[in-house]
This record gives sequence, structure tokens and C-alpha cells, in this order.
Amino acid sequence: MTLPEFIPLIAKVLICFFVVLTLTAYLTLAERKFSAFIQDRIGPNRVGPLGLLQPLADGVKFIFKEDVIPAQVHKVYYILAPALLLVPALLGYVAIPFGDSVEIAGQTVPLQIANVDLGILYVLAIGGLSVYGLFMAGWASNNKYSLLGGLRASAQMVSYELTLGLSIVGALLVYGTTNLRDIVHQQTEYWMMFGVVPVPKWGIVFQPVGFILFLVSAFAESNRLPFDLPEAENELVGGYHTEYGSMKFAMFFMGEYTGMITLSGLIVTLFFGGWHVPGLEGAGLPANIIAAIGVGAFCVKVGFFLFLFIWVRWTLPRFRYDQLMGLSWKGVFPVALINVFLTGICLYLHHRSM
Repeated sequence: MTLPEFIPLIAKVLICFFVVLTLTAYLTLAERKFSAFIQDRIGPNRVGPLGLLQPLADGVKFIFKEDVIPAQVHKVYYILAPALLLVPALLGYVAIPFGDSVEIAGQTVPLQIANVDLGILYVLAIGGLSVYGLFMAGWASNNKYSLLGGLRASAQMVSYELTLGLSIVGALLVYGTTNLRDIVHQQTEYWMMFGVVPVPKWGIVFQPVGFILFLVSAFAESNRLPFDLPEAENELVGGYHTEYGSMKFAMFFMGEYTGMITLSGLIVTLFFGGWHVPGLEGAGLPANIIAAIGVGAFCVKVGFFLFLFIWVRWTLPRFRYDQLMGLSWKGVFPVALINVFLTGICLYLHHRSM
């Protein structure tokens, strides 16, 4: 790799790393503010104007808190577990395109850290590693509540990962590629509904059932309500992170919120056209301006789904664990199989008719 290619890559890595971590911090503030609004409270409003510096104060607090390691834990795995949850969540964003391409000093720079041909498989594979962090935390804590939380998390994530993967298969069949950038480019094209109405070829148009299945599985994968049984306070004290404090405890929350960002980016990329803004391509604007607007559109779409994650948490009660597992194996998993089967039949009939 030459120096002109290496510098934009490093810049994209640093910018994405900064944006994702900053957004992770401010998601905690958004969560607390929105929960306060729903419960008719004020929420954080003391640190900085309107409480906007509260995440910074929380970060400083976690850094300077005493790092106590209980005597009974398996120390190496106890220390490794939070990182094994946070790092895969950060690495998963590498293959997600957040914009088209821009021209800088005569060089075309794609707005994506790594354009991987098997991009969707990479994101799913990296995301699947987080289950090891959860179970390792539960086992290494040598605490019965933590162990039960780790077992619940493992069973839940393995169960819903099947549906998560199958919900994507329909979109992959429609677009015929596993490259996320190619999928978004295909969604910038239009389909004439009824021969007169141009409709962008977004995944939600061709795979509405797949989108719903993916959204439900995303809630379960990120341990968000109503699927937060692995850390149910009234049953398991705190679940897999009961024995954790200071920055190790903060890393679990950072991993959860970073995972939410990655899953929201994946939803937007697969089902909502990524950076595409319908009608913008005919506006006659410079390419870099269109690319910048596309990045803004991608951020707005991701922000909507992050808001949805928060809204659902403070609206719905959690399931019982038997209901959670029953929904997976008797509900969404069979529907995902049927969706893949019907998508294959529709594509076969479409190609036969051409």
C-alpha cells in the first residue's frame, strides 16, 4: 500500500473510531434523558449546559474509581471478558459503508474503512464473538448469579443468531452479493411499481419480513429490552457483570451501545438504502456535496434506529425466559425459514418469466 492510499485509510479509521465512541457516550445521555421524559422526570441537567457534559463526567468517574478484583475470580479471564465484548463490536463497523466516494486531491476515496467482498459474513462472524465475552464474564466471576446470566446470554444469542443470519439471506438472494457497498449501490436504482411509480430498490421494499425478523433479532443480540434476561436485576442482581466495577463495568455498557450502532448501521445498509437519498442524484450537485449529504442521510437513518432501541426499552416489559426462547424457536426462526423459501421461489419464477 502506497503512502497516498495509507493516509486516507488511517484518517477514516481515526474518524470512525472517534465518532463511534463519542456516539456511544452520548447514547447513555440520550437513554437517561428519554427515560426521564417518559417517567416525567428531569434527567441529567447539572454538568454543562442542559447536562450535555454528563457523559464526560461519567467517563472520568469510571476511570478514577477503584478497580477491585474479587478474590474468588479466575483473574485472567475475568480481565479479558470486557474487552472480548467491546472489541468485536468496534471491529464490526469496519465493513459497513457510511457514504459513497469523495474526490480528494485527485484521488477517489470510498467512505468505508474496508471494502470486503464477504462484508456481511465478516460483520456476522465478528459480532458472533461477543457471546464468548459474555459467557467468559459469567464463568470467570465465580458467582452463581453471574454464571446464570452468562448461560442465559449464550443461549439467547446463539438462538437468535440463527434468525439474524436467515433474515439476511433473503436480501442476499435479491441483490446477489455479500459485498455491502455493492448492495447499497443496487439500492440506489429504481423499480417502476405498476409501471408508473418509481420506487428505490431498498431492501425494505423486497424483504419487509426479513427486516422485521432482523430487527427483532437485533434487539435480542444486543440484550436490550424486552430481551434483557441475561442481566435482569430483579432475578440475577446484575447478571454476568455482577462482580465488575470501574472501567471494566463501563466496557460492558460500551460494548452494548457500540453493538447497537453497528446493528443499526447494518439495518440501514441492508434495508434502507445506506447513504441513498431518493431523487438526489438528479439534483445536479457536485459529487462531493452529494457524498456529504449521503453521509448525513446515513447518520439520520442510524439515529432513528438508535432512538427506536431506546424507545422500546422504556416502553415494553421484558419477557419470561421461556417466552423468549419460545419466540425464537417456535416463532421467528420458522418464519425466517419460510421467508427464505418463498424468496427463492419468487426469484426463480421471476427469472423464468424473463
